[in-house]
Amino acid sequence: MYIQKILISFLIFTLIFPLFCFADDSLPEEEWDVFVPASADSENPTKEPTTNSKYIVALDRKSLSVLYEKNAYKEVPMASTTKIMTATIVLENCDLSETVEFSKEAANVRGSCLEVSTGTKMSMNDVLYGLMMRSGNDCAVAIAEHISGSVEAFADLMNQKAQELNLVHTHFVTPHGLDDENHYTTAYELALLTDYALKNEKFKNIVATKTATISVNGYPRTISNTNELLGNFEGVYGVKTGFTFNAGRCLVSSCKRNGMDIIVVVLGADTKNQRTRDSMNVINYVYSTFKYVDIADYIAEGFAEYKEYYENHAFLYKTTTKPNIALSSLENTTFPLKGNSATTLETKFYALNSLTSEISANDKIGSMSVFCEEKMLCSMDIILTNQLEQNSWQYYFGRILKDFRNSF
Repeated sequence: MYIQKILISFLIFTLIFPLFCFADDSLPEEEWDVFVPASADSENPTKEPTTNSKYIVALDRKSLSVLYEKNAYKEVPMASTTKIMTATIVLENCDLSETVEFSKEAANVRGSCLEVSTGTKMSMNDVLYGLMMRSGNDCAVAIAEHISGSVEAFADLMNQKAQELNLVHTHFVTPHGLDDENHYTTAYELALLTDYALKNEKFKNIVATKTATISVNGYPRTISNTNELLGNFEGVYGVKTGFTFNAGRCLVSSCKRNGMDIIVVVLGADTKNQRTRDSMNVINYVYSTFKYVDIADYIAEGFAEYKEYYENHAFLYKTTTKPNIALSSLENTTFPLKGNSATTLETKFYALNSLTSEISANDKIGSMSVFCEEKMLCSMDIILTNQLEQNSWQYYFGRILKDFRNSF
C-alpha cells in the first residue's frame, strides 16, 4: 500500500510539475534544436501570407503604417513579450552598474528563469541580459523589487509608460507576463511599444545578441537568446519570444532588408513551429510586396491646385481680405506601397465653408489627407496664414452708395 501511494504521488508530480516549470519560454524547451522552415510561401510570396496564429501585425517603422494585420486590435495576453516594457522601464529609470540582489520571491518565481538562488547578486546590466535573452522571470521580479520595491509598484510604472505612449488597450500587472486576466495588450500596440523600445541603442543591442557572457555572483555564465529567428533568418535583429498557456506561442520580430525596417508581432500561435513559420511568411510577404514611395511631390502638387481654388472661391463673411493658406509640416513623406499602387493615391480636403475676421492667423481651418486603397497614409492641417481684417464702416458706406447709384 505504501509503495502504491509513492507511485501515485510520483505520477501526480510528473503531470503537474510541467505546469509550473515549463510555462513562459521555459529553458528546457528553448534549449532544443532551433527549427526554421526552409521555405515560407516561396511559390508566390506577394499573395496574402498563410498564417495560423490568432493575432498578427506587421508595422513599418518609418511611417508606422500597418502592412498586414489579423485581429491586431483585440486585447489579448502577451506572455513574456511583456519584458519589452520591463526592459524599457529599466533603461529609463536605472543605472545599469547598480547591484541587484535576488529575493526569495524572485528566485522562486515559476516559469522560465535564469535559475539563480536567493541572495544572488548581479549588475543590473547582466540582469537585463538575463531578462531579454533568457526570458528570466526571476530577473523580472528582481528588477521590479529593485526599482520600485514590489511587483505591484513596478506595474504602476509600466502602466504610466503605456499611458505616455498612448497604448490605450494595454495594461500590465506583472513584469514577466505570466497569465492574469488584467494583463493584456494588442498585437498593434505591442508593435508600437517595440518600435519605441528599439530607439534605445542598449535595448536594440541586447535583443540582437545571440550569446553573451554575464556575471552571476562574480562567476561567468554564458547564455543564449531564445529567439529562434535571430541569426537564422535574413534581416532579423530581435526582439522577444513568449509563451503561456493562455497567450499561446508569441514572437515579436524586428527585421531590416534593403532599407525597410519592420516589426512583426505574432501572438496566440498553437506551437513554436507555427509562430516561426507565420513570422517568416509575413516578413517575406512584406518585403516582396511593398516598396517605399516618396509622395512629397504628390502632396505639393495636390495642395497647390487646391490652394489656388480655395483662396479664390472661399466665402468671406464681413471681410474682404483674401485668405492665404498653407499645410502643416509632415515629418515623413515616404510610405510603403504595394507595387505600382502609387498610381491609386487619392487626396481628400476638408475646410471651412466660410471665413470671417474672427478666425486668427495660424488657426487650423481644415485638413488634407492622402489615401491609398482607402487606407489613410497621412493627414496634414490646413492653416490660415494671414489675419482677415473686419470690414470697416467706410466699406459698408461705399457699398450703400454703389447700390444706390446702380438702382437708377
